[in-house]
Amino acid sequence: MVDTVKTGAGVSFELTAEQKMLQKMAREFTAAEIIPVAADFDEHATFPEDIFHKARELGIVNMNIPAEYGGVGASPFEEVIVAEELGYGCTGISTSISTNALGDLPIILAGNDKQKQHWLGERLVDKGEFVSYCVTEAAAGSNVVGIQTRAEKKGAGYIINGSKIFITNASHAHYFTIFAKTNPDAGHRGMTAFIIDRNTPGVKVGKKFDKMGQRASDTAEIVFENVEIPEENRLGEEGQGFYLAMKVFDYSRPGVAAAAVGLQRRALEESIKYAREREAFGTPIYQHQAIGHKIADMAMNYEASRLLTWQAAWQVEAGISNPKVPAYAKAFAADMATKAAVDAVQVLGGYGYMKEYPVEKLLRDVKIFQIYEGTSEIQRNIIVRELFR
Repeated sequence: MVDTVKTGAGVSFELTAEQKMLQKMAREFTAAEIIPVAADFDEHATFPEDIFHKARELGIVNMNIPAEYGGVGASPFEEVIVAEELGYGCTGISTSISTNALGDLPIILAGNDKQKQHWLGERLVDKGEFVSYCVTEAAAGSNVVGIQTRAEKKGAGYIINGSKIFITNASHAHYFTIFAKTNPDAGHRGMTAFIIDRNTPGVKVGKKFDKMGQRASDTAEIVFENVEIPEENRLGEEGQGFYLAMKVFDYSRPGVAAAAVGLQRRALEESIKYAREREAFGTPIYQHQAIGHKIADMAMNYEASRLLTWQAAWQVEAGISNPKVPAYAKAFAADMATKAAVDAVQVLGGYGYMKEYPVEKLLRDVKIFQIYEGTSEIQRNIIVRELFR
């Protein structure tokens, strides 16, 4: 695949020398540490803790933490470069090792200096801990405003009651960034964000879910029963939680899209490899238009998905608030990755349906991209809303 393309003056899609080095490092890490174990980790639903720590030592975990708190202070664009490479190897493993970059975003965006020093610097960077992002509830998925978890003021702190479901890395997280209602009657203005340490009395993590795909990624339910936290664990002001959650998604969706782009590239390359070697009716199958056109579509959609993802990351980096662009990237990359995985299985025929070949796993892994971090339908709702403002 072509990684960089130059255009005329004023606009360039050329990666810098530093970005190329980062891409190469992430690609080599994926080839050495992820691809060889991906099938086994998937089969046994193994959490990739050792891989996480190797990636952390390399500087490709906690990438978004600013340098003043011990992180590398990577840009959103640099994050998507790495996310594509990790997603190429295994989106289950890549989800596990990239979730800190979602869980820490509320602290990066709304935390004060003391909170950042402790929760980002001491806990994530120095101790190598895990953090999970907790919004989704059993009756509140796409409708974030519908969350029922309550945070009631008590003295100099809050009491949290409620539950969160489908929380990535929940079984391993050392603390959680959560969203709760401080004023249930205020609609979206009644939500507030908090940090809750896993060891706080009343925090219970349920059994992890057995999933169709991305099985190396841990997903579980969390219950909060009369969990008392100090006021210093609140992120930002009361009532600002909904706006913070939406801002988090603007920052996080390009990275999710990039992982889907990586899966697309894997589907494309596996299809090219097989279609070149496999013959039917005396000729390689890519020379049959029915197969060749599927692969051509994969290539076009991969390039288009990556360009949209790069644009979304550039926009965040430039400080431009335009929610429809991350929505474009996330929805298109998710939908085209799903199509690529389906078509890759078709190109490989019966072999594509067998676990011995990697495209079977790609098809199971890909579906969640149309669901988590906002469904493809919700992305379209965002796009319509922004187009008709």
